[in-house]
Amino acid sequence: MGKSAVVRAFGEIRAAFAVLNAEVDGAGLEPFSAADPLAGVAAGCLDILAGVREVEAGFAGLKARAAVTYAESADVVAGPDVPVQAQEMAVAAEIGCVLALGPRAASSFLAASYAVTALLPLTLSALQAGVISWGHAVVMADETACLDAAGAAALEAHFLDPGAPDPARGCPVGALPAHRFKAKARTWRERHHAESIEARHAKGVSERRVEFRADQDGMAWLSACLPAGQALAGWNRLTATARGLQGPGEGRTLTQLRADTFADAILTNGAGASDIGGSGSLTEGASGSSSDGAGASGSSSEREGAVRDRVPSPVRAQVLVTVPVFSLLGLTDEPAVLDGYGPVPPSMARELVANGAGSFYRVLVDPRDGAPLEIGRTSYRVTGPMRAWLRMRDGKCPFPGCSNNSLDNDADHILAWAKGGTTGISNLGQPCPKHHKLRHTTGWKPTPATKNEPPGWTSPTGRHYQSEHQDWEPAQWPPGWPSGFLQGERCLSRGQNMTDEEMVPEELRVARERSVLEEALLKHLVS
Repeated sequence: MGKSAVVRAFGEIRAAFAVLNAEVDGAGLEPFSAADPLAGVAAGCLDILAGVREVEAGFAGLKARAAVTYAESADVVAGPDVPVQAQEMAVAAEIGCVLALGPRAASSFLAASYAVTALLPLTLSALQAGVISWGHAVVMADETACLDAAGAAALEAHFLDPGAPDPARGCPVGALPAHRFKAKARTWRERHHAESIEARHAKGVSERRVEFRADQDGMAWLSACLPAGQALAGWNRLTATARGLQGPGEGRTLTQLRADTFADAILTNGAGASDIGGSGSLTEGASGSSSDGAGASGSSSEREGAVRDRVPSPVRAQVLVTVPVFSLLGLTDEPAVLDGYGPVPPSMARELVANGAGSFYRVLVDPRDGAPLEIGRTSYRVTGPMRAWLRMRDGKCPFPGCSNNSLDNDADHILAWAKGGTTGISNLGQPCPKHHKLRHTTGWKPTPATKNEPPGWTSPTGRHYQSEHQDWEPAQWPPGWPSGFLQGERCLSRGQNMTDEEMVPEELRVARERSVLEEALLKHLVS
């Protein structure tokens, strides 16, 4: 017990490090594979990486518990005469010095440690077992910070308890990168928060702002906190405009074109002329937006003409929003889902539907879990409605850890058309351009998909990685409405209609068997 036990334990850990380093160097007592030593070392290093990940998570849990126990013990030792704020600063300073963290980082670490050890038992257990990382634990602490005890427990159970009433689907939380887990946890929190999303959104809108932050090498960040519908539509418009500017004579990358298009939009008066260039504070040439590298050379009129040449024709930004029918009618406050973002207030969805959608097509969803049903085709061409369906099913590129928005992805046959693959949702994926190329140039291959689940991936080493799945949920019902009425029906804002020919026979049969009352309500919705 005591210090000697700690010293002995860390001595054994350091000895284990020496063994593992020798194995990585191929200098272990026995080879991973006598038949193929090089392949054996490669496979062995992946095993070491997997083991290190688990051990790191266990160490993170140990760090959190040790920090909290130290803080509690230090508070008792300090006694009641020391002011609370001063004691908190002293504790954070001590932990910061030991872990080589700055004051703010040390305070954040201590706050997260308190939350994980005292309020999130499932998170702590998963961390100690090596199932999740410290990054996942911090996400859980952040997303439950504004929830009551019941809400925090429900969020934990959804992602970490397989026996929960509605556990998360698809890739286990610990196999997701922490930033992807944050997106899923945020989505669940928005749907189940005790406070109305409309009230929280109204507060957020009142705090909208633009921020400026200096960066290195003569660069700076200009960012805006906006309502999600505006922000996503703006991003999609920038992407569409930038893609329209690409061509054989255009040397700028898509990322550079987005930045230049953004700069043109905020620095010109709509006709290509800079609103601020005449003041002497900034000119178009000095802004770095010249595509030929001429900088400030040439006359002002030449520079303004170059900008005008880059101004594209008007582009209608694409926004795909899935709206529960009762929420669309204002009978419930259930959030809508904005593709590429997540849950949004129903008022925002109604505005997007009213101002941005020329028509609707109906999407039948599974009444048990809210997932969309299958659409199939017998031709090679992937239709617009099918692409929209893929966006609903996957939400993003299905490659593990990728966050690329579905609007920018490719439709790809999992089993090639030339090899007998069909053009149906169950045989389609939507990888981003980078992972589409990876699939066709390396040993990475997608695994079969289903109508509701995107494909997983198998690596060149034979390891299988499950994809991230959408957390579909059944629609909410207004008070007094029977739960079986119009079950599983949603409307999808879109600029075209879905015809009967674009639905498989099974779905047509389901639609035609619906009651007269249900059909009457649907006609009212789309009229």
